[in-house]
Amino acid sequence: MKTPALASLVAMTAAAAVASAQPAQERPPVLRDVGYDQRLGERVPLDLVFRDESGRGVRLRDLFRGRPVVLSLVYYQCPMLCTLTLNGLASALSVLTFDVGREFDVVTVSFEPKETPALATARKKAELERYRRPTAEAGWHFLTGAPGSIDGLTRAVGFRYAWDAETRQYAHPAGLVVLTPDGRIARYMYGVEYAPRDLRLALVEASQGRIGNPIDSVLLYCFRYDPTRGRYAASVLGMVRLGGILTVLALGSFVLLSLRRERES
Repeated sequence: MKTPALASLVAMTAAAAVASAQPAQERPPVLRDVGYDQRLGERVPLDLVFRDESGRGVRLRDLFRGRPVVLSLVYYQCPMLCTLTLNGLASALSVLTFDVGREFDVVTVSFEPKETPALATARKKAELERYRRPTAEAGWHFLTGAPGSIDGLTRAVGFRYAWDAETRQYAHPAGLVVLTPDGRIARYMYGVEYAPRDLRLALVEASQGRIGNPIDSVLLYCFRYDPTRGRYAASVLGMVRLGGILTVLALGSFVLLSLRRERES
């Protein structure tokens, strides 16, 4: 690739990574219609049909097995941004104690209708070599589909992308969508790197208490999801409330212990 074309692609990729956070008038023309429109609480159409990496037709609902789902929208021949997105996802997943295919599932969908199951297979092989947990073979799905199914899914989650004729690549946002076990949109996460803590908390919330431990419940008191940034931030009010609860519990324990000692004496 010639240097000017490469520079153009790098610039477009960097801009697309933050497209959702920029006002439309500040973006390059090709990126003005690119980004995520948040649809928190809405359901994705689970009857949409795709093909998995083996070429078998599957409905989205077949991949929802009573667990939360992390959805990533990419295209497998993307030269840069999609690879960074998937690598960032695999890196974050590798830190989690939750296992793909056990506590949650991952569904990666190509939004390029010309891509084939063979490309999906190659991408799955690469990402599973990076993630290296045996449960992911049955829990991380790489799909391709027809235009109607792709349009139905991308519209449902508010994923806006565009073809850039100059670079002959798609301009698109980078991020993840975390879905509940019944297919509702719970959280968005932006960029190509995902804090493992944020991803874990998003999965715990999306699971509606089905996964996680008491420490996660405490963290959700102290951190709140910021939809504008697609991440969790410290909540002063939550920390104050938690501090108040702990203070009451400590005082109650002290009083009970004092009364018990008085009775024993």
